[in-house]
Amino acid sequence: MAEQIDRPEYPTALGASSLDKITLLGHDLAEDVMGEVGFGELAFWLATQRRPEPGEVRVFEAVLAALADHGFTPTAIVTRLTYLSAPDSVQGALAAGLLGGGSRFLGVTEDTGRFLHDVLTSLDGTRPADDSGWDDLALRTVQAERAAKRYVPGLGHHVHKQGDPRTPRLMRIATEEGLFGPHLSLFAAIGRVHPQVLGRTLPLNGAGVCGAALADLGLPLELLRGFALLARTAGLIGQLAEELRRPVGNDIFLAVDLNNRSVAPTPHEPEARV
Repeated sequence: MAEQIDRPEYPTALGASSLDKITLLGHDLAEDVMGEVGFGELAFWLATQRRPEPGEVRVFEAVLAALADHGFTPTAIVTRLTYLSAPDSVQGALAAGLLGGGSRFLGVTEDTGRFLHDVLTSLDGTRPADDSGWDDLALRTVQAERAAKRYVPGLGHHVHKQGDPRTPRLMRIATEEGLFGPHLSLFAAIGRVHPQVLGRTLPLNGAGVCGAALADLGLPLELLRGFALLARTAGLIGQLAEELRRPVGNDIFLAVDLNNRSVAPTPHEPEARV
């Protein structure tokens, strides 16, 4: 009799394959998912392992649309330049753009969601009952950040100085679907009261409102940047498609390379040791 060998098991509720079938989230991939479930719905389902309600799908897909592309941002430029350098590596061009998702671009989605969540969890479950209460909480929050010399994530935009058009639209969609929760409530209140503390009015930016909306959907805070990168992947594919039709990567490269100016080296001055 052949000796039975104990093999380790790796349980998963996601994709699994047998000789003639693939299951995904407990469903037959070919029969129950393909052609039946939209990609946005599937992405939400994969992350939460629960099928979202139609209203949740609408808010989630609105977030993906808001973050897909926003012009010649650094992520778009580096994708085009990487493709110029290595046209045989589409994956490298996409990866280069995604690696640029940080605290200034795309990462604000996660930063804002986490920031708002931290404020809300500090309340020990007692949340404001009306706009006045949210304004009081927001005022204390902004004052504390100002005193600590920290920026409030989600405030300000380098282009949309008078207001980011994505912000009110996403708030309306969340309201229409009954999903305008505490994170969006606090973020909206920050938008109303921050001029009292900062002495100027800054727009609530689209990346920030997306973070608030995703947090209100109950999505894992650790994955909020991942959803922003999911959205931007579609945008970067669009950037590459346009680069094939109307290339600008070489012009960007030459604009720098042909206009460089030699200067004397500037030695690094080490910090004085105490």
